[in-house]
Amino acid sequence: MPINLKYEPITLEKQDEYIELFSKCPCAASDYSFVNLWGWSEEYGLEWAWTDKVVWIRQTKPELLYWSPVGQWEDVHWKKIFFNFESTIKFIRIPLRLVELWQKYFDQHMTIIEERENWDYLYSYSELVMLKGNKFHKKKNLLNQFKKKYDFKFIPFKSDLIHDTVAMQEDWCNWRDCESDETLSSENRAILKILRSWDKLRNVSGAVLFVDNMIVAYTVAERLSEKTVVIHFEKGCPTYKGIYQAINQMYLENSHEDFDFVNREQDLGDEGLRKAKLSYHPVDFFRKYKVIFKGENHANRTIITNKADRILSRQ
Repeated sequence: MPINLKYEPITLEKQDEYIELFSKCPCAASDYSFVNLWGWSEEYGLEWAWTDKVVWIRQTKPELLYWSPVGQWEDVHWKKIFFNFESTIKFIRIPLRLVELWQKYFDQHMTIIEERENWDYLYSYSELVMLKGNKFHKKKNLLNQFKKKYDFKFIPFKSDLIHDTVAMQEDWCNWRDCESDETLSSENRAILKILRSWDKLRNVSGAVLFVDNMIVAYTVAERLSEKTVVIHFEKGCPTYKGIYQAINQMYLENSHEDFDFVNREQDLGDEGLRKAKLSYHPVDFFRKYKVIFKGENHANRTIITNKADRILSRQ
């Protein structure tokens, strides 16, 4: 059982080992990249426990919840791991493929709940670079306005930009009054943690935009898989029209990587964020679910869903 394993804080020391296991995992959701886990570890109280085939992950704040194990799912003896459990165990952020795998063994003991707010948005890399056609007309127009109006400089991220980027992030937090919003405060702490440890992290990349010798936007990204890059953070000064369209398009155009997809993470159920992410026309979603194992004393399986039945049967 995962609850009986020896959990420990997520640290940089096992970064390479984790990345190796993550590369073997059938589904690479943004939640499980090393940069994401380590960056947010203190905010969620994230811990991991290592076994031969997978790494088990759990959060301890604000409550105890288990995340998806990461590794070679097909090689795991799931029945042995979950044998004769009595208590209820809650898993969150579980990729659809693992849900379907678990259903083969535990169908009568699982409750499956759609977590739409945690679905990753997937985009065509080439579409976000080119911004062609009517559906991207507004984005392309804002990008062009930025290019014409400002004398800007685009620079790929490197360690000597950390100090100025941290300063820009702190300014952004002042603009958005992060102190009065715990979500923004938590994100700010994760961003600063990642920026200040930039040279110790694998697979990270990013960029900044300068106007008048001042950083006005930055982005932090990570190679998620061979064909996908994930955008973890993207911040811009709101007084510059088209700033977000500019940093988004310019980073991808200048990344010089052979990616097919861009993962722009979740909307967290925020309607404004959902609208913004949909406006870039995702080509797919990385679907995730909450799974509740109800123990041997519960006989009937329940699926609670917002269209989850149709999704599970369709894919």
